Amino acid sequence: MREDSKIYVAGHRGLAGSALVRALAGVGHANILTRTHAELDLTDQAAVRRFFQVERPEHVFLAAAKVGGIHANSAYPAEFIRTNLAIQTNVIHEAWKAGVERLIFLGSSCIYPRDCPQPMREEYLLSGPLEPSNRPYAVAKIAGIEMCSGYNRQYGTRFLAAMPTNLYGPGDTYDLENSHVIPAFIRKMHEAKVRGDAQVVVWGTGEARREFLFSDDMAEACVLLMRLPEAEYTALLGGGLWPLVNVGSGADQTVAELARLVAEEVGFRGRFVYDAARPDGTPQKMLDISRMSALGWRPRVALHEGIRQAYQDFRRRFAK
Repeated sequence: MREDSKIYVAGHRGLAGSALVRALAGVGHANILTRTHAELDLTDQAAVRRFFQVERPEHVFLAAAKVGGIHANSAYPAEFIRTNLAIQTNVIHEAWKAGVERLIFLGSSCIYPRDCPQPMREEYLLSGPLEPSNRPYAVAKIAGIEMCSGYNRQYGTRFLAAMPTNLYGPGDTYDLENSHVIPAFIRKMHEAKVRGDAQVVVWGTGEARREFLFSDDMAEACVLLMRLPEAEYTALLGGGLWPLVNVGSGADQTVAELARLVAEEVGFRGRFVYDAARPDGTPQKMLDISRMSALGWRPRVALHEGIRQAYQDFRRRFAK
């Protein structure tokens, strides 16, 4: 990928997409295509076709998706599968028709079975039943991986799927009902601190284990993948396996440990009450990142520092 290559970042306003734009700019790429949802509805096949026919990007990062935490996945299963299938089908298909050189499709660690051996290796995909609470989203992402694989085999494309673990960082959505756990914790604990509450309710037992990755670390990993020499990139396309690479931090902690860490950064001094009536989701999700490690990549932002930066982002954008 040359410095003047035309690069399309789909979903540039989201957590992942905005980090990708920062990472690309940071290594000298200025020819970056972006479109807001109002400018280009990626679920509209005809609109996506016109965009690719006119703009002809050489490289594509597909970060656009409908995303959310365990409540949102449970409450809106039809929207999660319909919207994500439509976005990725349109973008991947039109990328092939427009002759895109490389495409990186961003998925999620929820593609792996609910009771998957830990850490989760890429070859464990489809080796067992999925977690029911986010199955529609996971199935959509699995379909995207298979689409990349199918187009590579039939049409000779060079489309790669990168599976990040749970992301957090600047530009996140701090919604108490529908966001992921770190932004929800940040808002909940900040508001409890401001009100002087003695306690905060945490969904689930607190025993589930989760891995987290700062969004800018994920973006640097994906830019590294896109810029790989031909031989190394070809090796990741999998041959007879899926064109899939995990992107994680290589460490996890319980939700209870995470709550204490967020409380420390936010300054909440109360206690936690665990609502066991709420679902825990998958018992543990930690990715095996051997493939990324072999390329020399390591995450740079420790969890406590990432939470500090995320809290600063929340206060700048939302706190009164």
